[in-house]
Amino acid sequence: MADNKSSFCGLCLIFLVLSANNTSLGRGQEDAFAPEGSQRRRELVPAMFIFGDSLIDNGNNNNLPSFAKANYLPYGIDFNGGPTGRFSNGYTMVDTIAELLGLPLIPAYSEASGDQMRYGVNYASAAAGILDITGRNFVSRIPFNQQIKNFENTLDQITDSLGAPDVAQALAKCIFFVGMGSNDYLNNYLMPNYDTKYQYNAQQYADLLVQQYSQQLTRLYNLGARKFVIAGLGLMGCIPSILAQSSNGICSEEVNQLVLPFNTNTKAMINNLSANLPGARFSYIDIRNMFRDLLANAGSYGFSVLNRGCCGIGRNRGQITCLPFQTPCPERNQYIFWDAFHPTEAVNVLFGQKAFNGNTELVYPINIEQLANL
Repeated sequence: MADNKSSFCGLCLIFLVLSANNTSLGRGQEDAFAPEGSQRRRELVPAMFIFGDSLIDNGNNNNLPSFAKANYLPYGIDFNGGPTGRFSNGYTMVDTIAELLGLPLIPAYSEASGDQMRYGVNYASAAAGILDITGRNFVSRIPFNQQIKNFENTLDQITDSLGAPDVAQALAKCIFFVGMGSNDYLNNYLMPNYDTKYQYNAQQYADLLVQQYSQQLTRLYNLGARKFVIAGLGLMGCIPSILAQSSNGICSEEVNQLVLPFNTNTKAMINNLSANLPGARFSYIDIRNMFRDLLANAGSYGFSVLNRGCCGIGRNRGQITCLPFQTPCPERNQYIFWDAFHPTEAVNVLFGQKAFNGNTELVYPINIEQLANL
């Protein structure tokens, strides 16, 4: 029998009312894609709700008229079940975190219904940003504001069936994972057809983003979120897409410095929200420090290729991203980058593990395991 928290989740976070004691709950549909032989342990939280971009999108763009899609091979080549819309050869970071929390893999909002949603929903969308205008080069995408509206739609359906008090009590125990901001630089500020860079310097732009970000997270709080996991930005000057734009093939310190104020502002925002939103708790994943450690100690982690994608075309395999049915590198676990923008499954699993139980140099002020146990 599931424990009380899991039983409560089964009652409060499902569209179709299941048995009250939750004794018959099986694995979610996407659990069929989990590695063979993997076993879920007792759930540490009732559910996880995920908001973000292509780093954690798992299929929400599949049916959009968008250029930002990954529902074709070789994406998903190492995922049990094949391509799903994940921008990786296999797992994303939130897949690893879900399993460590004892949850099944969280389904995409665009595909989930009924009992598939009892452990949470993934609303992330490739090319999405904090700003609604971000990512317009890719035509369709689901910006953070719309992702929050999609979450509201989920809540409306749950609340109509089960009532607001029960839903609010359940949501307070859930993890809300948010990873936004990358596209606001890569597919906005750094794009030649945007005038953002002429309107704002680096600090002003970070101020604009985090002011909006704070309002968006407050909206989630007002909808019932209490346990937040916020992912910072990594060393974006070191991704193959940026490396391909330089002749020397080394990390762009200019780009790394450009995004630094965003991370600084985000940490300050978390401290401010913690002080002003009663009951809210935050865990900040310092992706920048994780990448810095990975690049400095790549060999000890088993990585030998640091500066080019496993799949892609052009300099550093970063000028054109992974094409349909392109043959990727065979030694994928030795590559840090899967394509022009995204890490390999090996890095996603490593970072997910560090986010879950790492020290305060990597996860601030508490890690995800500690947050879940509050």
